[in-house]
Amino acid sequence: MVKRLSHDLVYDAPADAVAAMLADPAFREEVCDYQRVLRRTVTVERAGGGMEVVIDQVQSAHGIPSFAQKFVGEEINIVQRETWASMDASRIHVVIPGKPGEMSGTGRLDDSGGPTIHAVNLDIKVGIPLVGGKIEGLISDLLLKALKAENKVGRDYLSR
Repeated sequence: MVKRLSHDLVYDAPADAVAAMLADPAFREEVCDYQRVLRRTVTVERAGGGMEVVIDQVQSAHGIPSFAQKFVGEEINIVQRETWASMDASRIHVVIPGKPGEMSGTGRLDDSGGPTIHAVNLDIKVGIPLVGGKIEGLISDLLLKALKAENKVGRDYLSR
């Protein structure tokens, strides 16, 4: 079973400004701060006409349901990798090291209709019998919350 998450982040800025923001490690760290990440390492490396972004973060598991907390413990290590072949399209891969499951999909920037839309589409798969579907739903909810946080921080970043 796979859970699909699709979300559009909307920015009142041209796509090149949004791409520059996404390439700024300070922006990525600001998003982590907004989400109260306990520890993080952010790397952004330019590669040809694109970039490789890796965000290795540790978040508190406080507040997640007990059925999920027993799988992750008190803290959750999340590693997000974005491979941007160009500055308008990415492959996204998110893992919780040592835990079954992964999230993978795409991101795309489009400013042809006015504001820039960063369309994110992810498939969430957790290979745990009986509770995998419940955990996929929980992860989907957490990822949506994280995308909304990134969008809010991004709108503030672009308005400076």
